[in-house]
Amino acid sequence: MLQQTLSERDRSLGERLYKIHEEIRANFPDLCRIAVALYDHETDILKTFAHSTDGISPISFYQAKLSEAHSLQEIAKTNQTRIIDDLTTQESQKAHSTKLLESGYKSSMTMPIIFNDHLYGFLFFNSPKKNFFSDIRCATIKAYAGVISLLVVNEMQTLTTFRGAVQTAREFSRQRDEETGNHLERMSRYAHLIALELAPKYKKADDWVEYIFQFTPLHDVGKVAVPDEILLKPGRLTDDEYDVMKTHVQKGGQIISLMRREFGLDSVNFFDMLNNIVLYHHEALDGSGYPYGLKGDEIPLESRICAVADIFDALTSKRPYKNAWSNGDTMQWLLDNAGERLDTECVQALNKHMDEVRKIQAEFEEDFIG
Repeated sequence: MLQQTLSERDRSLGERLYKIHEEIRANFPDLCRIAVALYDHETDILKTFAHSTDGISPISFYQAKLSEAHSLQEIAKTNQTRIIDDLTTQESQKAHSTKLLESGYKSSMTMPIIFNDHLYGFLFFNSPKKNFFSDIRCATIKAYAGVISLLVVNEMQTLTTFRGAVQTAREFSRQRDEETGNHLERMSRYAHLIALELAPKYKKADDWVEYIFQFTPLHDVGKVAVPDEILLKPGRLTDDEYDVMKTHVQKGGQIISLMRREFGLDSVNFFDMLNNIVLYHHEALDGSGYPYGLKGDEIPLESRICAVADIFDALTSKRPYKNAWSNGDTMQWLLDNAGERLDTECVQALNKHMDEVRKIQAEFEEDFIG
């Protein structure tokens, strides 16, 4: 069954993790949880990504700085496995530790996911039994852990390859475009904040939130096809010029489809999400957007999230033709347009996390052109 699971490239990593967990539990039924957390080197953030849990997951939509988790730092540094035979004896008051205990887990095994000296994240195994992770059990579980780690690394490397291909194309236009790399870093993190807030209501999983973060920087890739005299025009565009500018949406869809095919990236999960972000992030709830004039729920949720994140950063960023708006003025504009052009829940979600927004702005400051 394991070989079949590995070959099911059309399944998400979470779905394949569940299949592997089933196979392990055939021998060790008290292994009740396997979870994957990914590490973002840019921000030192460790965040939940996928899990297979007997019952309700105790930890979802959670993130924390690796620098504040000293035991995990040590695991990553030494590339060793950590086993805790009795979680009730641990003094940690961290939220994730408390949640594990409240869910009845008594023992744990943690392993880093490292490939070519690069830390991708961590694997967590839990049982409601104390002293569950004996030498014999560990040997078997570690073999499966190697397979799971390989799946995670392959998933992330495939995604990195795709993002790299698209961003390489985008880089050609960045030298002649007002949008900088930091704009993309900021708006993708704003989108991540919104997605984290909305995911539980829409019954989305952690990996959906992660792909929002990964894919939103690619929303305007079609601008590589916009002529310089329009893309770089410092003043207001004429109606005809604006019509040309709007074609970047369809051009973007064509570009990612071409790259997906030419780079052999059919295994990229959530490709429909990327397609939605590229094609529909300029749509508006009242139908006044482009290119398709979609209304309300016709616009995919990820597209509505991207629109709010993108507009917030565009308004708060300095451009050659305008000064930056304050966060307060920008948020007020978003609130004024919520329910009309913009999704109200998305706007409110971002407004709820303005402290995190300011931290993102401080970490990814604008350069001289924005």
